[in-house]
Amino acid sequence: MNEKNIILIGMPGVGKSTVGVVLAKRLGYSFVDADLVIQSWEGKLLHEIIEERGVEGFWMLEEAVGESMDVRRTVIATGGSAVYGENAMAHYKQIGTVVYLSLPLEGIRERLGDLTERGVTLRDGQDLDGLYVERQPLYERYADVTVDCEGLSIREIVEQIAAGF
Repeated sequence: MNEKNIILIGMPGVGKSTVGVVLAKRLGYSFVDADLVIQSWEGKLLHEIIEERGVEGFWMLEEAVGESMDVRRTVIATGGSAVYGENAMAHYKQIGTVVYLSLPLEGIRERLGDLTERGVTLRDGQDLDGLYVERQPLYERYADVTVDCEGLSIREIVEQIAAGF
């Protein structure tokens, strides 16, 4: 039986947390949502942490959480900005298979509400389009597996990932 973890990366709103919970149930794995770990560590909501620490400060915290993951047979839903932390991403690749949940920009736009409320890290003057263009190559670089989620249901995405495990 596979003892490796499955690490989900991708843009905010792509469904990492939702897919992660269903995938963990399907495989009999544990589930960890890195954003919830961050909130638990800090005792605050993501957008409050970003307001206090700034974007780069948040990324440092997110990287520390990623580097601290010591789990097995676990599906980990990372935050969308996890790919900015090289050390965390190296750790994730060491402890599991990194799965990029890919969705075109329009699909992301439809799913996201208020970016600030969601705790999306945007630099001053950056919009969703700029964020997408900036992160896309990072997701592709770190991915061991890419799942194109366009037009797929949660169940179909989960089955596609589970087939590899």
